[in-house]
Amino acid sequence: MTLDLFAQQARNRSRSRWVVAGFILFFAWLGLGGDYIAFLATRDAPPGSYHHVFPAGGLLLTALAAAIAAYAWTTGAQKVLWSTGAREVVEPASAEERQLVNVVEEMAIASGLPRPRLWIVPDDDPNAFATGADDQHAHIAVTEGLLRTLSRDELQGVVAHEMGHIRNLDVRLMTILAALVGAVALIGDGIWRMVGRGGARLGSGSGSGGGGGRRGKKEGGNLLVLVLLALWVLSWILAPLITRLLAMGVSREREYLADAMSAQYTRNPLALASALEKLEGAAAPTRAIKTGSAHLCIADPRGGGRRVAGWLASHPPMTTRIARLRAMGYAPNA
Repeated sequence: MTLDLFAQQARNRSRSRWVVAGFILFFAWLGLGGDYIAFLATRDAPPGSYHHVFPAGGLLLTALAAAIAAYAWTTGAQKVLWSTGAREVVEPASAEERQLVNVVEEMAIASGLPRPRLWIVPDDDPNAFATGADDQHAHIAVTEGLLRTLSRDELQGVVAHEMGHIRNLDVRLMTILAALVGAVALIGDGIWRMVGRGGARLGSGSGSGGGGGRRGKKEGGNLLVLVLLALWVLSWILAPLITRLLAMGVSREREYLADAMSAQYTRNPLALASALEKLEGAAAPTRAIKTGSAHLCIADPRGGGRRVAGWLASHPPMTTRIARLRAMGYAPNA
């Protein structure tokens, strides 16, 4: 496998900036689009009636997007960890936790990064993820099932994979995406309910009033308003899906890079390949990890979905990842 790690890191960082900018622009469209529809709907209203001329919605949603990004930047990691019910490993309470601490310290040295804070997620399914704003404020969380399932070498491969995400600053983008995916879904749900109530009033009101020579112009204007309204509502309907697909796309690409970096840090790509085989074989979902944070995990937390390849999958096909790692270790594929 030919791999230019530094070129991929530079390309991923550039794409990260565009993805974040795209989120803010999408919010701006949702706000300004609504303002423009309201402007068209009210511009021919009689004197004394309400005329929507100030883009309050656009300014509000753009500011809200910036605030969400800032909030996700400063507290996103804590919110993700909180949502999983994870507990921090301050003093190892068992031999498994001591082994985890030792492995993380080894991989921190191998990657040249500070030792991240460690967390245990109370879930029997084997899985892991990294989160944080940068390499100085990073966290690695593993499930109880992962500690019980993997050998020391396999655990080292998984931890090295997560250190790769930290080294590439994937954690920053992926944590922000987790917050934005949730925010878009939440705001979209609220706006959808408002549109459901207001759209009926707009539709009933648009056909009344006026007449005479202005009738043709008003009918054309109403048609334009309805078309734009349909596009605007469609944007809100698709927003959660678009943001989730974007997060999935980012995740798929970065998983390959993190797998390669794990091989670089451990010099043992077959250990991570073996770990992924065990994760793939786990049938139960990782219930402690919510759908909005699925792209953070080393394996799709939906369990059976790990075997599903395609554009709706949150992770690249396990078989492809394992085959690539086996190729790095010069091992035949099963």
